[in-house]
Amino acid sequence: MGFFSNSSVRREDVLKALSAIIDPDLKKDVVSLGMIRDLKIEDGNVSFTFVLTTPACPIKEKFEDEARRLVSGLDGVRNVSVKMDADVTRQKSIPERKAIEGVSNIVAVTSGKGGVGKSTVSANLACALALEGARVGLIDCDIYGPNIPIMMGNSDPPHGNGKMIVPLEAHGVKFVSMGLLSRDDTPLIWRGPMLHGVLQQLLYQVEWGELDYLIADLPPGTGDVQITMTQSVPLAGGVVVTTPQDVALSDARKGVVMLQQVKVNVLGIVENMSYFVCPSCGERSEIFDHGGGEETSEKFNVPFLGGIPLETDIRKCGDKGRPVVVDAPESPAAQAFREIARKLAAEISKSNFQILDNN
Repeated sequence: MGFFSNSSVRREDVLKALSAIIDPDLKKDVVSLGMIRDLKIEDGNVSFTFVLTTPACPIKEKFEDEARRLVSGLDGVRNVSVKMDADVTRQKSIPERKAIEGVSNIVAVTSGKGGVGKSTVSANLACALALEGARVGLIDCDIYGPNIPIMMGNSDPPHGNGKMIVPLEAHGVKFVSMGLLSRDDTPLIWRGPMLHGVLQQLLYQVEWGELDYLIADLPPGTGDVQITMTQSVPLAGGVVVTTPQDVALSDARKGVVMLQQVKVNVLGIVENMSYFVCPSCGERSEIFDHGGGEETSEKFNVPFLGGIPLETDIRKCGDKGRPVVVDAPESPAAQAFREIARKLAAEISKSNFQILDNN
């Protein structure tokens, strides 16, 4: 930390004031967490950088306002300059699992059954995190039914760079998919070893660069791809997508148990198609029931990240290759995705810090 002083304002007083700010997830003050950096004091002008654990911090503005208020209240302070930055925490390395170079956190998005909107959630979460300022990648692991190229609006064949595949980019997100390599409408009739081989290529032979988050859109169920992902790479955790119906929730519970059995941290449950709001009268209808995702999260003691409304815009935006958080950012669905993305980022930071503390 730099420190220059020509006034009565002391460095220790500034840090003491800022130590009153407690991170609600990490349960420690921001000074001891190392979030206050580059502190400078000159003629009563105080400046510092507030380094968050993620650019998608859900209380970023609250942190900044509180820091400014506390330091401004000190005797001798004439002006306070706060620069907000982020240094994303990195998931724990696991000796028997090979990390992806440059990727800080890999998040598996899964579901117990098909048709619950898992790929829609994956694409929108990736774009939402990118909109928050994070460096994000998206890997379509659904080898048999790859939909990410359509949803991201780019189906160009990827090109190689020596031995590496260069991912496509759309809406600030780098992505790869088997759908970019196979012809339209051509089914892949593959068994376990071939699935494992192509997934290894998509993971380790792609030039991802530096990423804060790599969102992995897994196929539904608990088959070969899920096993390969959980055994090959160190995962920051998994997100389970469900809808409110009993049949979907039953499968979602299986998805949660599967992640727990393979010792993957469950970062949370997302309830898609949670409710419908009539665009004409504003009346809310719970077409597929409601609240099952939250009840499941309580039963298994895992976070509930939020519910996403049933909106026509979600489908329309996905079909034209512009996820709703990009194409209709003010819509209720986009706001729900943005909030879920912030909560997800907070859960990742919390999980990473808990691992560090336990070590």
